[in-house]
Amino acid sequence: MTADHRPPAGAHRPPAGAHRPPGFDEVRDSAEFVALRRSFRRVVFPTTAGFLAWYALYVLLAAYAPDLMGTRLGGSTITIGLLMGLGQFVTTFAITMAYRRWADRRFDARAEALREQITGGAR
Repeated sequence: MTADHRPPAGAHRPPAGAHRPPGFDEVRDSAEFVALRRSFRRVVFPTTAGFLAWYALYVLLAAYAPDLMGTRLGGSTITIGLLMGLGQFVTTFAITMAYRRWADRRFDARAEALREQITGGAR
């Protein structure tokens, strides 16, 4: 849009009486969007913080406690560091699966309903 809030020449204009989607500010400030964003943040932020703390622990132990990380378990070639490193992969997949399950059950339907409300059902 230009400074005087007119669309540029040739811009698509919906026919008179057609559904006008709400503007960005209207959507951002709507109770539905605020609740959706709060729900997302309530799950994603603590999960991310927990995983980053777990990863930082692994890196810090590798850097500052190499003897601990090199401790062999049961006389085999498996060490604590190896198990913790593999645990990073396991944790990543577990978080991904848990998030997917949460999103399928609690988030996606609400997000889709909000999208339909905003767009008037058009894709």
